[in-house]
Amino acid sequence: MTQKKSLLLIEDEEDIAALIKLQADISGYKLHAETDGVNGLRSIEREKPDLVILDIMLPGFNGLDICRKMKHSPELKNIPVIIISAKNEELDVVLGLELGADDYVAKPFSPKILFSRIKAVLRRGREPQKVSKVLTFGDFTLEIDRYLVRKKDKYIPVTLSEFGILRRFLVNRGKVLTRNQLLDDVQNDDAFIMDRNIDVHIASLRKKLGPNFHWIETVRGVGYRFKEEEEALSSL
Repeated sequence: MTQKKSLLLIEDEEDIAALIKLQADISGYKLHAETDGVNGLRSIEREKPDLVILDIMLPGFNGLDICRKMKHSPELKNIPVIIISAKNEELDVVLGLELGADDYVAKPFSPKILFSRIKAVLRRGREPQKVSKVLTFGDFTLEIDRYLVRKKDKYIPVTLSEFGILRRFLVNRGKVLTRNQLLDDVQNDDAFIMDRNIDVHIASLRKKLGPNFHWIETVRGVGYRFKEEEEALSSL
């Protein structure tokens, strides 16, 4: 019998915690919940769950404190973290992602969507970390060594920065990336945009990849997310 994946929820709103617990049971996960940051961190250290679902505004240690402590601990740093937070805390969410959180789901949210994200994050954790020389999504292919993008047999001209951003998306598909994280892929000598504006790069990519290109999802106030294959294809 396959052992259930263990989740640790740190959330002080009882109604939200109850919804997540119910969906965990339906989805076949083992879930333990804490309502404050101090006991939450102790539970992480004691139980070492497969994934942590973390609110930001908590009594005791807040969610950012917990995420920071986890990512600086050799024993805890590889445990995936999903942040759940109200939209008016977007700056905190950005910081959480840059501290190493794996994904972000805004309140209010559908429990089914949350657990779809959990499944995707856990699946990514089982996949090999090496980057293939060829990355594909739908009808598109990236040839890493040649810096080429094509749709079926047609090559699409992109700048070095656009190629770097697209590659980062594909390596981290399903994961929310902040603008600062994507800036790492912008080439200083890329004359297409001198002010390093990520939003303009993304708009250009969407235009070049076609009018029906829907793989890049805007996460308002935070950054962008590249959809999982089945998620993108289901929206066609």
